[in-house]
Order: sequence, then C-alpha cells, then structure tokens
Amino acid sequence: MAYVSNIRMFVRVYELGSMSAAARDQRTSPAVASARIAELERHLGVRLFNRTTRRLQPTESGRLFYDGARRILEAIDDAEAAVMDSTRNLRGTIFVAAPLGVGRRFIAPCLPEFKDQHPRIDIRLRLSDRRIDVVGEGLDLAFHLGPLEDSSLKRRVVAECPRILCAAPSYVERRGDPVTAERMVAERHDCLNLRFPGAREFRWTLMTPDGPRPFEVSGPFESDDGDVLTGWALDGRGIVMKPIFEVAEHLKAGRLVPVVRDSPPLPVQLVCLTQHRRLRDPKIRAFSDFVIERCRAELNRVTERLDTACLSGAGQVALRHVMLDANAVRKDDPRGETFREDP
Repeated sequence: MAYVSNIRMFVRVYELGSMSAAARDQRTSPAVASARIAELERHLGVRLFNRTTRRLQPTESGRLFYDGARRILEAIDDAEAAVMDSTRNLRGTIFVAAPLGVGRRFIAPCLPEFKDQHPRIDIRLRLSDRRIDVVGEGLDLAFHLGPLEDSSLKRRVVAECPRILCAAPSYVERRGDPVTAERMVAERHDCLNLRFPGAREFRWTLMTPDGPRPFEVSGPFESDDGDVLTGWALDGRGIVMKPIFEVAEHLKAGRLVPVVRDSPPLPVQLVCLTQHRRLRDPKIRAFSDFVIERCRAELNRVTERLDTACLSGAGQVALRHVMLDANAVRKDDPRGETFREDP
C-alpha cells in the first residue's frame, strides 16, 4: 500500500504543481508528501520533478510516468468500487464544500441522518461564499450557486433558484421603491453587494423589457458572507439581491419587502460538482443522491407558502416562469442520476 500511496501522491503533485497543494489534497503534511516523492524517485532510479522556488516542473521521466501512474490508480479505484458497491460496505471520508447559505440551511442539517445510515463514513464540510477550486482543494463534491466557469467538472442540477431584490420596510419608507433598475441606478440607491475574489464589482444583471441587462450599482457596504448582507438589509441599510429561499421567512413575516419589482434578477442554478474520476466511488454517489433529495425537499418546503402576490408585474411573471423551470428540471431528472459536463 505504501507504493500505491506514493504513486497517488506523485499524481496529485503532478496535477496540482506543488507539494503543499498535493499534501492538502491527500490530508497530510508537505514533509510527508516530499518524503513519498523522494522514496518513489529512489525506487524508480530517476528524478520525477525539477524543484524551483515557485513550482515543481515534471521531468521527461515524470511526464512519461504520469500517464501510466494515472491509469494504475484508475484501475485500483475501479476494482475497489466493484467490491464496495453495496451500501453495507460504504466507508471512508467525504470532503464537501458549499456556499454559506446553502450549507447552513440545507446540507449541514441532513448530514447526521446520512451518518446514521452510513456509520463508517466521515464527512468534512467546508462552508464559504468564495469561489471553490474543487480539484486544487481536493474536494469530493462541491455545491455551487450561480454561473460556472470550470468546464472540466461534472455537474448535477439540484434546483433552479429564483432571486429577488428586497429591502426592509424602513428603507423603503426612507428612500422609496425605485420599481425599475434604471431608477434604482439613477437615484443612487444603497445596494448591498456580495464580494469575493473574482467577483464582478458592483454589477447586477436584471431583466428589462429589452431582455437581461447589467447595471452598475453602488452602496456603502459589501461582504463575502451572504447572511451578513441579509442582516444589513433587515437593519434598513439598503437593497439586497438574494435567492428567495434565503429570505423567504423574512418576506413572509414582512421584515423584508420586494423592491425593483419590474426588473427582477435572473434565477441561478444550484448544482453539485464533482471530478469525473470521483463518480466511480459508490460512497460519493450515495452521498450526492441523499443530499440532493433532501435539498430539493427543503427548498420546496421553504418556498411553498410564499405568497407570490407580493411580487407584481414582471417580477411575479418571472417568478412563476422560474418555478415552472425548476419543476421541469425535477421532472426531467426526478432521481438526479446524471452528472453532465458543463456547457
């Protein structure tokens, strides 16, 4: 097993380009990763990497060895999956990431039940609203809300999530409801922006009679935590753009009210992402099936009693269309069995 572990470490160092990144991926220290590579090089009698101050560069021998090493690991993974393809034998650790709002509301609450059903599986959940590097961070699964950029990952649609622009009644009383995106920008309304590395700065894409349009917005507050933005909105500090499931209870209670109703935001997809090779692992399939089913049920529960009468004009029409689209996704893929490549 030590030799296989050394090969696995080599493959991850090759793919990630650094010893520290590969060590994080394999849940060990950089010192252990370096020792495994050195041991493999001694066994093979060749140098696999040229060390530089910034990055490891594979040698010609390293490039030749990589293709065969990757095939060896895929064969081992396939063989293990064949003998473990029973829910009674599922074991190991699953590393999963999700946005803060999705993770807190839908994923974290259902994990104890999954653990009860599969006591030999441990779960490591990371919550963050920043962009996640599934491959670089060594994740088995990642839930993502919004546009996708990495086309190398397989995705599974969990739900279509309508969004809404809303604010506290105190803000509307003080500043008024701009009704349209054009008025919101012209009147310089305070907009609460979700900000993280790689995000487009202060730009919201909203529906208009001429179709979707980006609008440059401004405001006194920004954060990389969506729940912080909700808190500021509840305090009357500005207009926030949120998935409806995150603010449904506040809308029902009247703590937040819809604004800019004639220029609704575009819906976003909640998807489950994974690397192609992880799909062979039966524990990953079992986990994704379980969590996605629970997410869909809870999304329906949270939004089912929301009175769409509070959305007028284009906002109400847009919400109805999005709900129909979400139902179509579930009808086309009721068990959610198919991961597919990003378009």
